[in-house]
Amino acid sequence: MAAKLLLLFAICRLITIVGLTLNPTDLFRFGIHGQLTTDAHDLKTASGDFGKLTRSEPLAVLHPSSASDVAKLLRLAYESAPGFSVSARGHGHSINGQAQTSNGVVVQMSGSGRSSTPVVVYEKLMYIDVWGGELWIDVLRSTLKYGLAPKSWTDYLYLSVGGTLSNAGISGQAFNHGPQISNVHELDVVTGRGDILTCSMDQNPELFHSVLGGLGQFGIITRARIALEPSPQMVRWIRVLYSNFSAFTHDQEYLISLHDQPQSQKFDYIEGFVIVDEGLINNWRSSFFSPNNPVKITSLGAGGNVLYCLEITKNYHDGANPEAIDQEVEALLKKLNYIPASMFTTDLPYVDFLDRVHTAELKLRSKGLWEVPHPWLNLFVPKSRIDDFDKGVFKGILGNKTSGPILIYPMNKNKWDERSSVVTPNEDVFYLVALLRSALDNGEETLTLKHLSDVNRKILNFCKESKIEVKQYLPHYTTQKEWMDHYGDKWSQISRRKLEFDPRHILATGQRIFEPSFGSDPRSSW
Repeated sequence: MAAKLLLLFAICRLITIVGLTLNPTDLFRFGIHGQLTTDAHDLKTASGDFGKLTRSEPLAVLHPSSASDVAKLLRLAYESAPGFSVSARGHGHSINGQAQTSNGVVVQMSGSGRSSTPVVVYEKLMYIDVWGGELWIDVLRSTLKYGLAPKSWTDYLYLSVGGTLSNAGISGQAFNHGPQISNVHELDVVTGRGDILTCSMDQNPELFHSVLGGLGQFGIITRARIALEPSPQMVRWIRVLYSNFSAFTHDQEYLISLHDQPQSQKFDYIEGFVIVDEGLINNWRSSFFSPNNPVKITSLGAGGNVLYCLEITKNYHDGANPEAIDQEVEALLKKLNYIPASMFTTDLPYVDFLDRVHTAELKLRSKGLWEVPHPWLNLFVPKSRIDDFDKGVFKGILGNKTSGPILIYPMNKNKWDERSSVVTPNEDVFYLVALLRSALDNGEETLTLKHLSDVNRKILNFCKESKIEVKQYLPHYTTQKEWMDHYGDKWSQISRRKLEFDPRHILATGQRIFEPSFGSDPRSSW
């Protein structure tokens, strides 16, 4: 009874603010078994995200117990005359309010009160079925019981399956296996019409490709079938340093070109990062290096203020011949042109490597440095212009102070399905450049939110003026014109898909791609 009263209160609030033309008592016929709440704590949580750059309070929060709850809420939004927006939220790791809404309901897919939908591992068929709000760390724990693991990852595992699949999901395995969206067999999706549809390459393929990388615009992922592979038990984790950018990118591009080679003749993970501040080589993302033996740029004879670190791994199984692993690694390393004597290596369990950023998170939380603004900027940069980007940004705009890691690594475009909603540079190889910086209020002007945001704008302006055709990953724009430029030739396809699967523009209005077609949304001036 208490649950029904809470549901009635939440619905009455929606009616009062949005103006639904339904009798409140009739709304129980929708049979939402999850918790629809206006609890102050739930509203506050749904109002923010990891970026801490914007806040927007929803009218209510739904903790669904099943895909059916999500469908009933979306059908109500779709069929009611005034309508209201619905945004799916996973672990809340968005940067610019993408999962927020001020004129509707946030569906809290992850966390307490989440769906009771079971995780099912199909050991012989090598895939797993998971709820869209499941965190990747829990997916890993479930599959390891069978000696299996997903093929492609993100660097941070405390993200929801539906969240990363709505963007792409990338890490150092992407050169080989493609992004996470290239490793999905099947989805259950609730569209903006409130329909629950199963989709795959063969069944409802247009919806399948729309939702993957679709930024939540075409449906809410409630189930995903993820491809698996036999899991290694151990990882050889290696870092080598470069002072010459061309040598660094040449070696990265050579290593990703080996993607079709046998496993013994390639690395399993390839990333890298830029060091413009001596302190950053020993920062949280670089905790690999021993604090008792910190690396100093000047000690390496680099001859400049910028270093580049290549980060690579070789996976192996318990019982593997140590000499064979050493030989495989040495055969690959001897073809690289890194600074002599700059190699750092360690062996650790596979799980510990995958969960490395969470270990750093706990350290930052203990110092009060996690719950701070994160004006992150993620760009896909075409291979042909990466040298220009280095000169203009790494050796120019950034100066010698930053407040977080700067990742850089190449990927093979042929590992990405062009039918998805993601846009990437039109070259066979492109780079991710991720400026993952934190704004600190410690009195240092170069670490303030204003300064870091200004630097982001300068970088984007530099690319525009230099005609470097970058594409934002985890994109953020405030006008539809900017979104049209972002999607380019894909815009007509995106618009058509929106009309088909979310004609009232109910879903993910926080992305600011399509203006809601109902109510009095305060962002109507887009």
